[in-house]
Order: sequence, then C-alpha cells, then structure tokens
Amino acid sequence: MSERAKLSPPDWWATSIIEMKPGMIRYRGYAIEDLIGRVGFAEMVYLLTRGELPPKPAARLLEAALVAAVDHGPQAPSIAVARMAMTCGVGINNAMASAINTLGDVHGGAGEQCVALFGAIAARLPEGVRDAAAITTAVTAEIDALKARGIRHVPGYGHRFHPLDPRAPRLLALVDEAAAAGAVSGLYAAIGRTIEDVVAARRGGKRVPMNIDGATGVIFAELGFPPPLCRGLFVLSRSVGCLAHAWEESQSDYRNKGPIPRDQIWTYTGPGPRNVPE
Repeated sequence: MSERAKLSPPDWWATSIIEMKPGMIRYRGYAIEDLIGRVGFAEMVYLLTRGELPPKPAARLLEAALVAAVDHGPQAPSIAVARMAMTCGVGINNAMASAINTLGDVHGGAGEQCVALFGAIAARLPEGVRDAAAITTAVTAEIDALKARGIRHVPGYGHRFHPLDPRAPRLLALVDEAAAAGAVSGLYAAIGRTIEDVVAARRGGKRVPMNIDGATGVIFAELGFPPPLCRGLFVLSRSVGCLAHAWEESQSDYRNKGPIPRDQIWTYTGPGPRNVPE
C-alpha cells in the first residue's frame, strides 16, 4: 500500500491555506471577519499565494500590476473569445473559462517568461555585486544564451500595437518609488531597463520598449513571486476584462458572433473545384 493510500480522510487534502469548520473560516490563520473591510483584494491574493499579508508598499505594487493588465480590447484573443462565447448562448462562467484557456505561452505567458529571465540574469551576478557594469555583463550573457537556444524575441519587450506601451512607464515609476523607500530592491527594475539598453545597442540604437508583461514582470520579480505563479496573476487580472466584455456582449442582440463579420468571407487557399473520383 502506498503512503498516500494510508492517509486519513482529513489528511487527504491537507492544506495550510484555509481552516474551516462550522461557524469559523480562517485564511492562513486570520479570521475572515477580521480581514473583511481591513485588507484589499490584492492583499488577499498575496496572503493566499505567499502565506503572509504583504507590507503596504508591496500590496500597492501588486494592485498596480493587477489593474494594469485587466483588458486590451477585442483585438486581444482572450477578450474576443469571451465575447464570441457569450453569443453562443453559454453562461458567463463558460465564456470566462473559454477566454482564460487562451492565455498560453504566446498570449498571456510573457510575464512568467520575463520573471524567469530576470531571475536567470540576477543569478549571473556575483554575490553582493549589483553595479550597472555587472548587470550589463549579466544581461548580455543571458541574451546570448537565449539566442543560442533559438529564442528570437526577448519576452516583455515590444508590442504589436503600441510603439510605446503606456502602461509600462507608470508601473516602473511606482517600482522606483518603492525602491527609493526601501520597500523593494530595485534590482529587477535595473535589469529590465538594462535589457532594453542592450537590445537597442544590438539594433543600432533602435529601441524595443518594455511592454506590460515586462513591467508587471519587474513588479512580480521585485515582490519575489515564482515565475509559474506570475501567469496565474495575469489570469486573475485579465479575468476582470473577460467578465466585463462577456457581460456587455450578453446585452447585445448578436447570436453566434464569429471572429469576422458575416458579410465577409475568409480567404480560401485550397485546391480549386474538382470532381469526386468514381
């Protein structure tokens, strides 16, 4: 018999996240009635995922990251899918789930990739050394490593819609404020900016600005979130936009609304008309 099979029913789903019994709910030891009205949603996200309530500056940074990524319009696959699903007669939860399931490595996964990249660069720094020259050396080495693995695009930089993503500078400014106050190290903001500089130097001075994934990646890295958890944080944020768009679409009179207007037909690239063989 395996060790798992020997577990008692209470130990089968043992968890450090929630304690509950009739008349009592505690998250990480805190009574829910004490948390309600005293902590915000971002603080609850931090508490449940990290085990402790965050300091106020950390909570402010996390909330800023969550606010920044809530929506990017129907040109974003997740939002478009939420709206299309709603016109098919499904429930709002189905529409949200369908939308969230599109958030993968290409759409929605760059934040996780950024944090992993920032961490790899930080790991290249000699212990206790964080000067600009050392950071530039570490960034250069890691970008070379990406190139050697066949990775052409540095995650978190450039945007197919925005020449300069308006969300990134504001988020970085908040990180700078927190670093100046001693709330975060500022190391990952420095790494993020140095990546932009190194890439620009390799492109003859043409800059590829940091985008929302890079900027939120800086925040998540500064706050110490593990890379896989960062994708979940993006999902939490974008869920708000998916909910809003699904609800708005439910108020329209469209039924079975596809990705292109019905008076337009896709381009066919297959064989011309032909007869079925006898």
